[in-house]
Amino acid sequence: MSLWALLRRLPRTKLAVAPLLAASGRGFCRRHLHAQERPRPHGGATPIAFGLVLSASSLFSQEAEEETEKDATESLLEEAEEEIIFLLKKAKLCIMKGELEEAERLLHEAARLSHQSNNRNGIIYTYDTMANLAFLRGQLDHAEKLFKAAMTFLLAGNMEQDDNAIIEMSLKLASIYAAQNQEKLALAGYQFCILTLKEKIAKQKDMAADAVPAEEERINTRLLLGMSLDSYARYLLARKQAAAAERMYEEALQISMEVQGETHPQTVVLMNDLATALDAQGRYDDAYTRVRRALDLARQTEHPEAYVVLNNLAGILMHKEDFPQARQVYKEALKLAEEAGDGAVVRYIRKELAELARRQKQAKSAENLAKQGNEGKD
Repeated sequence: MSLWALLRRLPRTKLAVAPLLAASGRGFCRRHLHAQERPRPHGGATPIAFGLVLSASSLFSQEAEEETEKDATESLLEEAEEEIIFLLKKAKLCIMKGELEEAERLLHEAARLSHQSNNRNGIIYTYDTMANLAFLRGQLDHAEKLFKAAMTFLLAGNMEQDDNAIIEMSLKLASIYAAQNQEKLALAGYQFCILTLKEKIAKQKDMAADAVPAEEERINTRLLLGMSLDSYARYLLARKQAAAAERMYEEALQISMEVQGETHPQTVVLMNDLATALDAQGRYDDAYTRVRRALDLARQTEHPEAYVVLNNLAGILMHKEDFPQARQVYKEALKLAEEAGDGAVVRYIRKELAELARRQKQAKSAENLAKQGNEGKD
């Protein structure tokens, strides 16, 4: 569940009265008090009935003033909230366009306005977005602090630790710790997310019909579990624990297929990643079967990153020592990556082509030596 969805779903927080309006109210009360203290004309007593009318009139005037003040306060707060949402949308667009400095400026303005208007939901979402931006820019320590700050606001609002929003941020923190090579913290984070979500899903199955969460929330919980398994699998694979990574990918793939379908882009990616885990174990035939299916689906659905799957297929073919076919697939992947403007993948494929040439040459030398040995025996 994204924090933007959370922002829409959380109850609106009662906001503090703006200081300027509060001061205005106090001024009105003082003026009303001073008017009551003025000496009466002619030094005579005010008739009781007239005094009652004045009191009632004063009371209704005060209530009307307070109602006007309340309406003005709510209007200002609504305007602030609209401005916060506008700033957040602009910041998100800047991130998508790669204008990261401008995005950061907009987010700081949104944070200032959120605090100024005491908009708790705005503070939470702004901090979360700022943390994501910091992570994107490699500012891991800053990202960690911002995620923790957002979680503090959520928990202070009596949110349970197994809420999807808390788990999503915990998963991001685990990824930060993994990038920092803080192995114990990363492992604890991944395990917390996965175990908590599995327990939550199990409890939902045992709930009475009227207590079961809405279908959308149950789906989001399962997808968040799949995302946690995927992230943990990548962590394990990077640390050469391919067999454990395979099990995580299998679970994540099963969830994606059941919830989103076999042709969903995320399903294709997970199928490709599972092939990578199998390839890393030397199970080339199993890996080939998985990656071929992933490629068929990527082509069928016109997946925007089909060249990544092609690159993986070429690597598996190289490991199977089918060098001519591997070269052909690498060439196709390189062409698509160049057309997509993905420089990182282009550089990687060129490096793999050099490795392919080296292996092919090595295999040819070994073949020639074997032939010479056989001729010597004859």
